[in-house]
Amino acid sequence: MDEMIYLAMTGAKQTEYAQAINSNNLANVSTTGFRADLHSFSSKPIEGPGVESRINAVVETYGTDFAQGAVVHTGRDLDIAIKGSGFISVQAADGSEAYTRAGDLRIGSGGLLETGSGRLVMGNAGPVAIPPNSSLLIGTDGTVSVQPIGQGPETLATVDRIKLTDPDVRLLAKGSDGLFRLPEDEIASADASVSVTSGVLEQSNVNIAKTLVNMIELSRQYEMQVNIIKTSKEDADAAAQLMRVS
Repeated sequence: MDEMIYLAMTGAKQTEYAQAINSNNLANVSTTGFRADLHSFSSKPIEGPGVESRINAVVETYGTDFAQGAVVHTGRDLDIAIKGSGFISVQAADGSEAYTRAGDLRIGSGGLLETGSGRLVMGNAGPVAIPPNSSLLIGTDGTVSVQPIGQGPETLATVDRIKLTDPDVRLLAKGSDGLFRLPEDEIASADASVSVTSGVLEQSNVNIAKTLVNMIELSRQYEMQVNIIKTSKEDADAAAQLMRVS
């Protein structure tokens, strides 16, 4: 009886963890450049003395879905989307270099270029700084050009070039801040083959229909595990009643 309760309890706990991953994906369905987290259930025997006769269902995160999300037109000069594979290099909160697909850029305090979440965008030699200007243009190779104040539209001055990289996605790990990093704080080199399109944004790659179906399935699975715990309690009460009668 105790084994039955234990297995049902651990199953419910793991299902709840899977539901948290699924819910996080759903919550970020509107987050620019978001990549869905993947999870799966696996069977693992309970280790210990005696025969390994009990098997637990364990949830494991096995990476990130790097499929490209839908691209929408915004017409905004500071909005960019990467064509195909690749990432925008940004500075994380701890000062390290990280990578993102979010191209909703803006000019922050001090004229520094940053993402919508406030991460500084990296250039050839550090964060990209934008001087006062009449207009701004981001080229397909990430080159940032501005029209100086008081100058005509034919006068464009190159400010910097956004660092675009294309590291092996199998090596990338997503942090709690949603940014991707290479192992051991390794820094990816700039890749000239990565290009961007301005005036557009890449949306989240979360499949809403699939995520909602998963939510329903996990809810039913959790309910089944809880019902098993209730059934085991009822069986234990019935057995105790029979013992008192005898």
